[in-house]
Amino acid sequence: MENIKLKPQEIFLEYQSANEYKNSIGDRGIYEQSKMNERFYVGDQWHGVQAGNTRPLVRRNIIKRIGEYKISNICASPVTVNYSCEGVPTESVNAELLTAVPSGKLTNEEISSVMRALSLYQTSAAERIKFNEKIIDMVREAYIAGTSFFYTYWDDRIQTGLFADEDKTSKIMGDINCQVLNVVNVVLGDPNLDDIQDQPYIIISQRKPLWQVKQECLMNKGTGIEKITSNEDSVLAGDRGEKEPEDNKNVTVLTKFYKVFENGSAKVKAIRVTENAVVRNEWDLNIGLYPLAKFSWMPRFSCAYGDSEITYLIPNQIAINRALSAAVWSLMITGMPKIIVNRDIVGQAVTNDPGQIINIAAGEDYDVHRALQYVHPPQFAQQMQGVVNDIALNTLYDSGANDAALGDLRPDNASAVIAIREAALAPMQVYQTRFYSCVEDIARIWAEFWVNMYGQRPLKIQDKNGVSYMPFNAERYKNLVINTKVDVGASTLWGESVVLSSLDNLLKEGIITPLQYLERIPKGTIPDITGLIDQFKQVNDNDDVIKGLMEQYPEEFEIFSKLTQEEKTSILQGIGG
Repeated sequence: MENIKLKPQEIFLEYQSANEYKNSIGDRGIYEQSKMNERFYVGDQWHGVQAGNTRPLVRRNIIKRIGEYKISNICASPVTVNYSCEGVPTESVNAELLTAVPSGKLTNEEISSVMRALSLYQTSAAERIKFNEKIIDMVREAYIAGTSFFYTYWDDRIQTGLFADEDKTSKIMGDINCQVLNVVNVVLGDPNLDDIQDQPYIIISQRKPLWQVKQECLMNKGTGIEKITSNEDSVLAGDRGEKEPEDNKNVTVLTKFYKVFENGSAKVKAIRVTENAVVRNEWDLNIGLYPLAKFSWMPRFSCAYGDSEITYLIPNQIAINRALSAAVWSLMITGMPKIIVNRDIVGQAVTNDPGQIINIAAGEDYDVHRALQYVHPPQFAQQMQGVVNDIALNTLYDSGANDAALGDLRPDNASAVIAIREAALAPMQVYQTRFYSCVEDIARIWAEFWVNMYGQRPLKIQDKNGVSYMPFNAERYKNLVINTKVDVGASTLWGESVVLSSLDNLLKEGIITPLQYLERIPKGTIPDITGLIDQFKQVNDNDDVIKGLMEQYPEEFEIFSKLTQEEKTSILQGIGG
């Protein structure tokens, strides 16, 4: 604690010093380079060029093509998280524990069941937080800026829909929430240390409305509220974040996280300040891990901040755009060449309109070419287009985005195409491994919040049997060492068509039943698939009843078979009831 600086001015000095370090990285610094990278990614690749309205500024955006291909492949496979406890063997879930409030001695069976329940609950929490969308944003920001952060925090405003009493009068409020942060908005205390959990401190910068910051200061009994004033120091990522509406009064807020160690255990604490005031005094987050996970696109030695692939693709992109623009400009001036007009002979306005009649003031034997003449532009080298294509294709191939990976091959031989594409996707395993490690870090942080902040509340468990709620007493599990492991589902190379084809073959061979077929068909393929499955189960149940009637009561069954369908259904429903 002696080395942790908690005064507002001290924290701002640390923040400014870290910004200076970031600005010293690379040729332009992290901030300016990330702005430039974003412009090239979205297509603003002639930024600041003054070419007038007549000169074409053509672009062929291979940077976005490469980025979208890699981002989609990294996030393509379905990911599930499995929780386990260090020192406790994995056992099957005890059904009794899902309905009874745990008490007494903590057993391995209970721990194993709770870990399984947390694994199922993680899916429900991910749906609420829109986790899949956020991790795509995280990967995209890392591709552009080199590094991105996934921030998990406790939000007291979230309504859980749960109650602490049977009369449903005492609401259970508060749950985890998540946000993707750009590298611009996160400062690491030791920029040479890659492991984020070993950092001496972490600072998050935010731009917030002045009234909101003052209100937060009052609620948390902060100090120096009269010194909280708006400023123009924008700390938002990208060019669009440099300017704010003139009537906006925003202030830069810094939240500093740091760890203190008591009895060998780490506790994360935080303080929130402006440059001259304390918005929220030091508070305990009640967790032992920093609530941030880091994803670097290309890690660098002895640097906590990663590097972006775009930075080194920009020269190729510029060369392609320049060559294409020159080619288009050459075609324009060749197809519509400039005209030299002798005003001593031609008095009227001359245009390129077809069929225009031009009157000249000259004798009968006068050479008309002295009055009007086209300027012949220099010939454009035909090899130029070939060079453009070579640069573009080589850049795509060197980045791993070849025809097989991008799906530009004709699927004449499915097995061969799949094999080629698998080989093309092999280098993506490096990015995917780092991505899965980041997801495991996020899941571990979530578990820290659950076992330390949930208290007594039921967990929403959603599986093939439907939705249920398991009683959960967080206090019993807060001292456990919880591990996480990502299980990655097999991503299909050909989408739903391959899944349907495989299921069709399994059904024809009798390996699976029609019910198993319907339960595994891709979502959205058949409208109201749930209703169809329910009807199928009902028909199967009726078939079993009919079979029993036929065997036990052959004479009655003969009479039954002559009834109308409505009469049969009515009788079967009565028997089933």
